[in-house]
Amino acid sequence: MADEPGITKELARGKFTDEMLAEMRALIGTELRTESCVNNEDATRLAILRFTEGVGDDNPLFTNAAYAAATPHGTLIAPPSFIFACLASVQVGWRGLGGFHADTKLTFHDHIRLGDKITCRVFFDGFDGPMASNFGGRRIKDYVRQEYRNQHGELVATFICSRMRFERTEMQERAKTREKVKPITIPHPWTDAEVAAIEEQVLAEKPRGAIPRYWEDVQVGEELDVITKGPVGLTDEIAYIAAGAAPIPRVAAHGVALRRYRKHPRWAYRDPATHALEPVYSVHYNDYAARLQGAQAAYDVGIQRTCWGIHLLTHWMGDTGFLKALTGQYRSHVYLSDVVRLGGRVEAKEIDADGHRVVHLTTRAINQREQNVMPGSAVIALPYRDGAGKAVIPK
Repeated sequence: MADEPGITKELARGKFTDEMLAEMRALIGTELRTESCVNNEDATRLAILRFTEGVGDDNPLFTNAAYAAATPHGTLIAPPSFIFACLASVQVGWRGLGGFHADTKLTFHDHIRLGDKITCRVFFDGFDGPMASNFGGRRIKDYVRQEYRNQHGELVATFICSRMRFERTEMQERAKTREKVKPITIPHPWTDAEVAAIEEQVLAEKPRGAIPRYWEDVQVGEELDVITKGPVGLTDEIAYIAAGAAPIPRVAAHGVALRRYRKHPRWAYRDPATHALEPVYSVHYNDYAARLQGAQAAYDVGIQRTCWGIHLLTHWMGDTGFLKALTGQYRSHVYLSDVVRLGGRVEAKEIDADGHRVVHLTTRAINQREQNVMPGSAVIALPYRDGAGKAVIPK
C-alpha cells in the first residue's frame, strides 16, 4: 500500500537543528490556536458525570444532584480536574520530535459549578535546552501555560504543562538497551488472588463527604487514605477519551480524521496490522505505536495520572475543602496491566497570605514495582472552627 506523502508506518523522526531552535525561540510568548483541541466548554450534568466516570471517581458531590444541593455549595460542582475535559492540552512546534508530558503545575482559584462555561487561552512560555538526557539522548523541556476562565471572565485555574522533547530514533535505541538491562514483564503476571485483593481495595474507597475535615484537627505527619487504580486496562484509556479529556488534537474517525491527517501528516502513522491511519495519541492504547515512541507497551496519559491524584485529594478533604495548588512529576510509564496506589502525607500547616487555613502535602503514586511514578505536592484549604465553634468554610 502506497502511503500518502508524509504518512508512513513510523512516527515522524525529526532532529534538533539550529533552524528549529531559532524558530521555536521566535514563538515564545505566542498565544496558541485551540480550535481543534477544545473538547467541551459547558459544565452540564452529563459532561461532569461522563468525566468522573472516565477517571473512576463517583464522589456524590460531583455526581448526585440531590446530595450536592444539600452541601454548602448548593449545587453540583465539578472535580478540579474537569478543566482537562474542557481543553486538556495544546502542543506547539517541534516538528517530528517525540514528546512526553514531564510535569504539571496547577493553581485553582474557584470551583466549577453546574452550568458554568469554561474557556481557555493557551500561551507558549518557552523552553530549556537542548540538554543531555540518559533517557533519550538530547532533549528539550518546553512550557505551555493554559488559563481557564468562567462565563464571568473570572480565572478558575492555571495549568503549566511541561513536556520533554526528544529525537525518536535515539529514544528507540535507548529503549532497547533499557529493556535488556532492567527487563520488566508486561502485562504484569497478576494471580487471581492478587486481582481479587486489589478490587476489594478499590471498592473500599470512600470520600470524606459531608463530615468536615477541620484544619485544627489535622496533624503533621498524618497519612492520606490510599486510592487504588488498576489493573489499568484498555477500557480505562477509552473511558478517558470518552470523558472528553484526550489531548490534542481531538480523536476523530473516518473522513474527518483522514482529512486532518492529509493536512497534517505528522499527526498520524499507518498501522501495519490494520492498515488504518492512527493518531500519535494512540501510544496510550496501541502497543505498536508505544514501541515507536520508545516505550515497551501502551501506557497511560500524563494528565490522566494527575486526575487520579486529584481524586485522592478531593476524597480526603471532603465537601468543604478547596484544592488550591498541585504539582506532579511523571516518572516511568504506567503500562496497561499496572496497578498504582496513590497516597500522601501532611507536611505542614499554616495560615496563608489569603487568610486560608491550609495544609501542605507531599503526594505519591506507587506502582507494583515500588516505583513512585508521580511524586508531587498539594496545598489544600480546610474549614476551621471560629471562637463560637461554628465552621468557617474556605471561599
